Amino acid sequence: MLDQDSKGISYTGGFFMLIAFAVAGLLLGSLLAIPVWQAMTGTGIETMKEGMSNPANSNVMKVIQAITAVVGFFVPTLITAAILNRRPIKLLGLSSTDIRLNQVGLVILIVAGALVISASLSYFNSHLPIPETWRLKFDTMERQYNEQVEAIISLRSTGDFVLALVIMGFLPAFCEETFFRGGLQNFMTRGSGKPWLSIIVVSFLFSLAHISYYGFLSRFFLGIILGAIFHYSGKLWLSILAHFLNNALAITMIYISIRQGTPLKEAMKDSDSTAGPWGILVIPVVVVLFVLFKKTFTGRRRLA
Repeated sequence: MLDQDSKGISYTGGFFMLIAFAVAGLLLGSLLAIPVWQAMTGTGIETMKEGMSNPANSNVMKVIQAITAVVGFFVPTLITAAILNRRPIKLLGLSSTDIRLNQVGLVILIVAGALVISASLSYFNSHLPIPETWRLKFDTMERQYNEQVEAIISLRSTGDFVLALVIMGFLPAFCEETFFRGGLQNFMTRGSGKPWLSIIVVSFLFSLAHISYYGFLSRFFLGIILGAIFHYSGKLWLSILAHFLNNALAITMIYISIRQGTPLKEAMKDSDSTAGPWGILVIPVVVVLFVLFKKTFTGRRRLA
């Protein structure tokens, strides 16, 4: 669906263009990480692989993560939007700031309900029958991911907590929502005219990008929630808010556990894996909340 600000390039083409730019951006981010590592640690590239799991390198890992998020997700999306449209910020949904308090309140309630449901989906995910060799591989991948997060998060003080909220809470929420919802979902919806197909496909890619088997269903579902928020509102800032709330809650729970004397490794354990199956009963509640949320945007022109 082209509008008066479009430059004549199909949005379907823009979808694939953005994926290509993101791959290039992530590769560039990896290359930029090398001089950052050398400058901040005073060591060579040969120490980087092992050093990334060392909590002593927490600050440098935060800088590298910030660079990766901006160069790998935000910049490619902004460039693609500028190629496709004369008003790229508006196209991505970032110019819509007329957000009402009741809309924010509904987003908070939707996220709360979605987190309960996603915990149950993690439970089902962890109980799916899979070959033992697969499970061992997935366990190794999960352990390596947790070790890197432990090295980055470093919640020894209130200052560390605030910094983590910015670097590991807000920045990923902003850059990933710009890429997945403002970019991929938006472009696919405009190109195909099928918003829910776009939401499902992009949510699958969103979960796949996190490279976590045990969190796949949970992130896939949360991707659908974030996609629906953007679809019904057209305001990317509401999806960013929802994503940030999810990240901030996880960081806050870890910080509180550490303040209570729990070792970081124990605090890092994903409580979703021990959740029960009953959270799926909250689905009707979230559906009702979305109905109310949609009504607050009655009369708004849809993306497709």
